[in-house]
Amino acid sequence: MFDHKKPTTQMLGRWQPWHQGHTELFKKALLETGQVCIMVRDVFTIEGDAGAGRTAPQNDNPFGFVHVSHNIQDALVKEGFTYYEEYIIMEVPNIVDISYGRGVGYTFTQHDLGEQIHNISATKIRKEMRENGKL
Repeated sequence: MFDHKKPTTQMLGRWQPWHQGHTELFKKALLETGQVCIMVRDVFTIEGDAGAGRTAPQNDNPFGFVHVSHNIQDALVKEGFTYYEEYIIMEVPNIVDISYGRGVGYTFTQHDLGEQIHNISATKIRKEMRENGKL
């Protein structure tokens, strides 16, 4: 069972949609602490740039929290992971900045997943979904 007191790795994103690259990142994140909190930014129906100009434009967010949550669970169960054991999913505000001071008690880790995984693009997936009438 997921233990809220145990060290946990955070994954924060829009997950529009969740794809194999996200799954591979989840696997790396899970290795860090043994459990992961997947945070879903509440960006559904935002007009304009959900990233507030801080990153590349994030103006294509067709999926709401329930849809995103189901996509994540569907993908991870196929990989043998169980919701509320290795991970939880949490809806959070449209976080566009993470600020910290010194000695905050956590780290930031960027995982190199290889070129093939890094080239997976949710933008391209949404385009293909639209072309195939699935979105």
